[in-house]
Amino acid sequence: MAKHWADFQYEIYLNGMSGAVPRLPTDLTRLEELTEQRLGPGPVGYVAGSAGDGSTARANRAALQRRRIVPRMLRDVHERDLSVEVLGRALPAPLALAPVGVLSIMHPGAESAAARAAAAQGVPYILSSASSTPMEQVAEAMGDAERWFQLYWPKDPQVALSFLDRARAAGFTALVVTLDTPLLAWRPRDLDQAYLPFLHGVGTANYFSDPAFQAGLAKPVAEDPNAAVMHFVGMFADPGKTWPDLALLREHWDGPIVLKGVLHPDDARAAADAGMDGVVVSNHGGRQVAGSVAAADALPRVAEAVGDRLTVLFDSGIRTGDDVFKALALGAQAVLVGRPYVYGLGLDGQPGVEHVIRCLLAELDLTLALSGHASPSTVGPADLIEDPV
Repeated sequence: MAKHWADFQYEIYLNGMSGAVPRLPTDLTRLEELTEQRLGPGPVGYVAGSAGDGSTARANRAALQRRRIVPRMLRDVHERDLSVEVLGRALPAPLALAPVGVLSIMHPGAESAAARAAAAQGVPYILSSASSTPMEQVAEAMGDAERWFQLYWPKDPQVALSFLDRARAAGFTALVVTLDTPLLAWRPRDLDQAYLPFLHGVGTANYFSDPAFQAGLAKPVAEDPNAAVMHFVGMFADPGKTWPDLALLREHWDGPIVLKGVLHPDDARAAADAGMDGVVVSNHGGRQVAGSVAAADALPRVAEAVGDRLTVLFDSGIRTGDDVFKALALGAQAVLVGRPYVYGLGLDGQPGVEHVIRCLLAELDLTLALSGHASPSTVGPADLIEDPV
């Protein structure tokens, strides 16, 4: 029998009989405000902040909220199974933890704590290139649990290939290549605090521990950390990359490759033509292009264009179980959740991340059942209507 994620609510109610209540809110939209109150403005701004005046982040939420679920009655939803197959991997639910860098600014447990939480709940953890913990250490924390590696594609091809070799050796099965950050966007919350963790050597762990990166330094990192930081800044991203460059990655990675940051159907078709395995419809949570199309508004067109050729994943704006339902209905096979689990980490370490995963999937399970679905596979466009603007 499949696990019923919804049982988490009864666990909470039963614990309440002895006076225990959840340490964090079960309405995950409240976590950002709590994090704002408890953590410093630099780290909070880095995670919660967006490009420009925040219009894209707001649009992401509005695009999901504008879609309304149309529940169906008298369907047998007694036994439910949220499991899905994504990129050839069997997952217990259509959810993975999105790649978020520099997690040590939120909690000393950093990426390892988030990865252990994902492993404990059986959902994939996507490790950022810009993590504050080397990938081998995160892999060790996860045991044999499902993990994917996110690549910020550096200017130095030797560093890129070294990252792929290390990720493969550390048991990362899929490669998630972020395309939407060839430059850092104008982010006023970070600019107003003059806060960029990388300049302090935070979020550089994979680079500073990499032999190909070290080969480009005149002195070891420990002897001249400032030079190492500047070497990192000079190679971190490459605005000169174009579609033909994907051939190098395809040649050196034999597992699935997913391109993250795709919003236009023609780009999704180009990904399929380049031999990629999937796309993540994403605007980086509103952190890159102010005034961008909302990710949920871009999703149906991308799914229609390549849904028969590529795995279509989604992020940017997911906060609740009903958001996940809506993303599935709009054509995603699974979603990535970012900021909510980072807030959970900041507030309560590994247990906080597990709380976020369990709340999200309990609410998804209940939303499916109460809308007449026993599985994500039966959810589609007919289950939504759009509010008139």
